[in-house]
Amino acid sequence: MTPQVSRSIAIQANQHWPLHSVAATRAMEAQLQAQLPAHTLMQRAGLASAQLALAIAPHAQNIWIACGPGNNGGDGLEAAIHLTRWGKQVAVSCVSDFTSAPNDAQKAYQRAQAAGVTFQDQAPSHFDLAIDALLGIGGHSRPTGLMAQWLDLMLDTDAPVLCLDVPSALMADTGQWLHKPLRARASQRHTLSFLTLKPGLFTADGRDAAGTIWFNPLGQTWPHAPAQAVLQSHTSTRSRLLTHNTHKGNFGDVQVVGGENGMTGAAVLAGIAALHAGAGRVFLGLFDHAAQASISAAHPCLMVRDWQDLPTLTTQTVVCGCGGGNSVQQALPTLLSKAAHLVLDADALNALAQDSQLQTLLTHRNAKQRPTVLTPHPLEAARLLGLSTSEVQANRLLHAQNLANRFQCVVVLKGAGSIIASPNTTPVINPTGNALLATAGTGDVLAGLIGARLAQGQSAWEAACSAVFDHGLCAEKWPHDAATLDAAQLAACLR
Repeated sequence: MTPQVSRSIAIQANQHWPLHSVAATRAMEAQLQAQLPAHTLMQRAGLASAQLALAIAPHAQNIWIACGPGNNGGDGLEAAIHLTRWGKQVAVSCVSDFTSAPNDAQKAYQRAQAAGVTFQDQAPSHFDLAIDALLGIGGHSRPTGLMAQWLDLMLDTDAPVLCLDVPSALMADTGQWLHKPLRARASQRHTLSFLTLKPGLFTADGRDAAGTIWFNPLGQTWPHAPAQAVLQSHTSTRSRLLTHNTHKGNFGDVQVVGGENGMTGAAVLAGIAALHAGAGRVFLGLFDHAAQASISAAHPCLMVRDWQDLPTLTTQTVVCGCGGGNSVQQALPTLLSKAAHLVLDADALNALAQDSQLQTLLTHRNAKQRPTVLTPHPLEAARLLGLSTSEVQANRLLHAQNLANRFQCVVVLKGAGSIIASPNTTPVINPTGNALLATAGTGDVLAGLIGARLAQGQSAWEAACSAVFDHGLCAEKWPHDAATLDAAQLAACLR
């Protein structure tokens, strides 16, 4: 009799989940297989897959299951057995026979044959639902031949697609995609992850490849193995004390240093974001002297002045780099040495990448109990690490952690599934945000938001995690019928 499994869980942005590597998952699987009767885990995975297939496509009659030669294919065969028994028209296409497959997969193939499952060499001309059981966590190279053709069909179809464990061609640990470019069809794609959730589902190309992510522990309690990363959950982040007997000094000061000639808008965006996020006062220290009067008139809530005339740095939170251009190099030695709390973005990061003395000053800040947050996008991270952008994107978790360790600070590696890393801390993958954030100035807004959280008393880690989450959440809550979300609108909707 097939072991029963619990209902699969849809992964939401308000839940806190540990994420485990392929190596950790395989170790758990081996341990469980030694404890359970033979074939139990694969039968549970097949049943869970069949149940979820009916849930996401209840009216589907013609179901195509593409099976690879390993255990992922065995999961698909077990699902085919149930769906066939439940009256669905199931067509199973296998990349190869299962004569050299693992024992569990061989047994699943024999069971499917005995159950009368229909096998065919090619994909059917029509299907209402496709199930990707080709590779799962077993994929390590670009698919070719028949497997690549079938993946193309599942990427191009308008029918729902259910991927078992991990979408084939997606690297489970990193989110790197090894096939042709993804199309914007995430709403029709689903992924059911078994035993553990994998970090690659939530960063880089993972979010588009996986679509809606589901989890089924296959009847096991949550694993105790160390997590490779954590999926961030929403927590209460508003640190303003909403009592009557307060004043602006209770909410902290933020100093924004940047705004070279022609780029003052970036500094303004960071300042406005800090104000909307609850900072008591925001000083705008500009490099462009000529623009100070006009910006002060246009934005009277910002205290505009020359950057060298800002209040005492040793007690202040400073956001540096937004629109800073080459001028930022003159300010960084002072800011790195004296600022109580520091957020470095954009041109400040580029200046750091070119100057080993600045890097030494940055590293020493941690020993002096002066927290720092770096907010690089992949190209800026690549410059800091002496790598290419593609190398950074190929393993975002690793390189975010390397940056944090190297400079002894909190790092926000921006992008799809932004990663927050800190020395001696399990990195966090942020689940919020969408493509509306892919426009100029949204990074400046994030820097200002982190600055406000620091000024209000959050630690560098707390400020980075909460700000990144809320920054993405604003984009998700933006009206769905709006074609764009510009950075000024984003700053205005912060809380």
